[in-house]
Amino acid sequence: MWFGSAVLSKYRTKDTETSANLGIIQTATLTLLGLIIGFTFSMAIARYDLRQTYEEAEANAIGTEFLRADLLPSKTAASVKGLLDEYLDQRILFYSKQDQETAKKITKRTIALENAMWNELLPVARTQPTPTIALVISGMNDVINSQGYTQAAWWNRIPTAAWWLMAAIAIAANMLVGFGARNFKGNVGLFMIFPTMIAIAFFLIADIDSPRGGVIRIDPRNLIDLKNNMSSANGSASTRGINK
Repeated sequence: MWFGSAVLSKYRTKDTETSANLGIIQTATLTLLGLIIGFTFSMAIARYDLRQTYEEAEANAIGTEFLRADLLPSKTAASVKGLLDEYLDQRILFYSKQDQETAKKITKRTIALENAMWNELLPVARTQPTPTIALVISGMNDVINSQGYTQAAWWNRIPTAAWWLMAAIAIAANMLVGFGARNFKGNVGLFMIFPTMIAIAFFLIADIDSPRGGVIRIDPRNLIDLKNNMSSANGSASTRGINK
């Protein structure tokens, strides 16, 4: 904006037609900027909602498989439940704010647990190919698939090209406002409102679009609630065992 006022305004004329044309160009540029910011914000919100939906789907899949594990032989059921409990801990950690190195370790451990759970079910599925066991296998597929959908949703970000386009139009819009300003130096505080609002809009979009960092993040409340329920169920089972 300062560049438009201090440098480009030297080429400004007082001709009425030129001023009218400048107003049209300013209006068109600002309208385009507003539309692009609005569409990009909508993209960020859609991705945020999708991540929330997959978090709920993960909790439902893990909770369902935890119940279906009781259909397995007792030894296998206990092993699968233990792995599911540890797997749930890793999924909760996945949603917490972590550095890149820790996030990679969490993902690696998650994949290892998925393989361990699948290997626990394979012998039973091969020796007892019954509809009941098939139901348990189907539930484990849902658990593994839901994690894959979540990871894909976290990788799905606003394209870099869209950010460059928004930045270019925002810079051009500010330069045009500065170019058309009559008394920029005397009203610097007033003219700072426009670039400040654009910066806030960009920050909000970037924050919503960033699943791991920032202020606005996905809260794994469904997974945490499931963890509490599973802990309560395990505690009740232990109590019944002691009473027996």
